Amino acid sequence: MNIPRNEYPRPRFVREKWQNLNGEWDFAFDFGNSGKYRKFWLRDNYPFDRKIVVPFVPESPLSGIEYIDFFQTCWYHRTFRVTESFSAECERVLLHVGAADYISEVWVNEQYVGSHTGGYTPFTFDITEFTKSGDENDLVIRCNDVGFDKLQPTGKQMYRNYYNKDCEYTRCTGIWQTVWLEYVPKNYIESFKLTPDVDNEKLDVTVKLAHFTAKGDTVTASASFKGETCAEVTAKTCGRSCTFSIPVKDAKLWSIEEPNLYDLELTFGEDKATTYFGMRKVAVNGKAIEINDRPVFQRLVLDQGYYPDGIYTAPTVQDIEKDIIMSKNAGFNGARLHMKIFEPYEFYYADHMGYILWGEFPNWGLDESDTGALDAMIPDWLASVERDYNSPSVVGWCPFNETRRTRREQLFKNIYTITKAIDPVRPFIDSSGYFHTRYTDVYDVHDYDQNPETFRARHLPLATGEGKVFVNNPDDEKYLGQPYMISEMGGIYWNLDEYHGGGVGGSDNWAAWGYGENPKSLEAFYERFEGLMSAMLSNPGLCGFCYTQLTDVYQEKNGIYAFDRREKFDMDRIRAAVSRKAAIEK
Repeated sequence: MNIPRNEYPRPRFVREKWQNLNGEWDFAFDFGNSGKYRKFWLRDNYPFDRKIVVPFVPESPLSGIEYIDFFQTCWYHRTFRVTESFSAECERVLLHVGAADYISEVWVNEQYVGSHTGGYTPFTFDITEFTKSGDENDLVIRCNDVGFDKLQPTGKQMYRNYYNKDCEYTRCTGIWQTVWLEYVPKNYIESFKLTPDVDNEKLDVTVKLAHFTAKGDTVTASASFKGETCAEVTAKTCGRSCTFSIPVKDAKLWSIEEPNLYDLELTFGEDKATTYFGMRKVAVNGKAIEINDRPVFQRLVLDQGYYPDGIYTAPTVQDIEKDIIMSKNAGFNGARLHMKIFEPYEFYYADHMGYILWGEFPNWGLDESDTGALDAMIPDWLASVERDYNSPSVVGWCPFNETRRTRREQLFKNIYTITKAIDPVRPFIDSSGYFHTRYTDVYDVHDYDQNPETFRARHLPLATGEGKVFVNNPDDEKYLGQPYMISEMGGIYWNLDEYHGGGVGGSDNWAAWGYGENPKSLEAFYERFEGLMSAMLSNPGLCGFCYTQLTDVYQEKNGIYAFDRREKFDMDRIRAAVSRKAAIEK
């Protein structure tokens, strides 16, 4: 069969020798959660009675199963052969899983390899000692997903109700990103961190190696722009790392208008990896967020990363690219990647297309008042920041959304401190909307007022300095002068199909909805949309907004596009309203 999602799965860290394991796998539900007791990883005990198409979750149509009832545990199996030509050249075989929800355990040839906790970030195991070269190897993966657990972040997945309801959607269990093998030398480049320093005309590089190095080992880095070598640096390793700077004179800066990218080749012994970087700086300056010393108004759209047939997983990599093209066509210059850690290609295309991103974490489902919340979210959150740090399109981080009064401030302080230790430069929002702590670089609010005039008046104190600035929680906090963003607004209802209910099993939980009163006509929609855009773009006290949302998602009919990506509006008119120059940019 054709291999689904057969593109190279890690576009910002590329090696030549790899093998895609997507496609048809054996599959079994484990409704009694007894598979570990019954040792399902042993060939004589295999329970597999179904087939599934990886990397699509069993709840999705593209998986070939489309089972949407509750279950906690499932098992996967397939065989693979180690590519002999690769294994002859390389000494180690790595198994990569892009993401699997939520606790994953792996066996190769009936031997336990290891486990990973976290539903949104990649994990890797060295399986060299477990494999047989030139023969078939058995790979078994168990996934356990207890979405009801208050210490398991689930994002927008529906676990409190059987049916999709309000702004929670179909559950996703198990593998939802590519599974693949990679062939590497005995010691190899495990990761690298690229930090552009525009003012000092250099790129700071830290390379992390898989194992301790020998005296005299070196890493060589070669940077080029459009095929012409700019600089080459060789540096000695120390322990398991190597830190150095690459001079980048008269840099071609990365920006929204010109997303210039440099190519970078890293060599360590027999290992070679290629990537790219963008020279750009992000800074908070007064009430503005600047890119390359210029205020850039954040014309963001809320992107939830759901697909009708793949749910969490884009059917093809081109579908990820298409969503960014659609957003730019509507006049937006970036997105809040909302309540989900997106696939790597989201960042790859944003980097290449000049599209800014705010990285988020799917904190819904996590009880922030529990002392165990930090341990529950730190692994996935830090892995996401480290994974996406090198993307020039990422301009900020926001680990929480709409937290409540019961949350523990210490959790927010810890996440802020740890994130800043990795990335001290990008602005940080502690919790989007509702309640803020002291640990935020940007103050944001959620405001779904549908009347352009009252909406404008509410935020006028930002421009005039007179009166009280609007905050979501006036009893407990006040605005302290940071850059101010309306990070959720709009969400105006418009349903192409005028679908008002029915749903699975006739449940009225699927009733279509948007924020506020539904417009009486298409022209009424435009008038409201244009009025809200004008109110924000004309306010010099605002650094940006985020419109809800890019596409409809199931019962939410408040997208600029339909869930199946059909156009709902005159895009020329939408783009004209969104993209006119903002007061803070003048």
